[in-house]
Amino acid sequence: MRSINGTGLIVAGLVATLAALLFPVWSYADRSGTGLDRLDAETVSTEFGPLSALDREFITKVRLAGLWELPAGQQAEARGTTKAVQTAGEHLVEGHTFLDARVREVATRLNLELPNQPSSQQRDWLDELSDAQGDTYDEKFANILRAAHGKVFSVVAQVRATTRNSLVRALADDANTTVLDHIKVLEGTGLVDFDELAREAASAAPVPVTRSPAPPGPAESPDPATPVSPSPTFSLPPPASRPKPKEPKESAEDKEKKDKGGDKGKERAHSKAERYVPAIPRPHGE
Repeated sequence: MRSINGTGLIVAGLVATLAALLFPVWSYADRSGTGLDRLDAETVSTEFGPLSALDREFITKVRLAGLWELPAGQQAEARGTTKAVQTAGEHLVEGHTFLDARVREVATRLNLELPNQPSSQQRDWLDELSDAQGDTYDEKFANILRAAHGKVFSVVAQVRATTRNSLVRALADDANTTVLDHIKVLEGTGLVDFDELAREAASAAPVPVTRSPAPPGPAESPDPATPVSPSPTFSLPPPASRPKPKEPKESAEDKEKKDKGGDKGKERAHSKAERYVPAIPRPHGE
């Protein structure tokens, strides 16, 4: 009986050891959905190139942006108390009218379904703007729309940098131009709270892997630059231009031929000079 129990304990120990060795391998192999595996799994083929999950999300976000920013722009045209706010509203209406037509065209060619209603958060933004009046409305309009465009702008850049689909690439170009224009006119109202934008971005950013301290800022203005002469002992680099190549040395035989040729030339010139008789002009009477 004791031998049976001992054998059972040994078998149980071996099974437990084998399970402990196999579990990490099994759990790692089961964790799909990251990196290249996830990219391949979530990408579909189209005649315009591969269409990734990020591409499809981008197309959806462009459509959603138009569904709430277009009416927000129309509202700003009517209720803005300053010309700058009204101008920003005009840009939103024109930009998203164009962009919405573009995204519907792209979705049709890629056989994608688009939403027809803003998201719950976007509806909350529209309600918040509708409840505001006067200067408060202007400030809320500028800051809510500027924050939303900043988030979309980063998505546009990521898609434009990574997409392999020609239709999505062209749509990202149009979206980049439109969103950047809207950011500029919203900032042109003079009402954007950049400190709040920075705080919101910092709170939403992931925690860095390392907590290395930031480099210290400048304590005071640096001294003006002073020109420095090179040290006499400093060896200068070789000149960029090549030196003139040296002529090959003449052999004694070549030099003798050259000298003989020179003497013969002198003789020919001398004999020619002797044969030459200058004409003597005659008086006109002769």
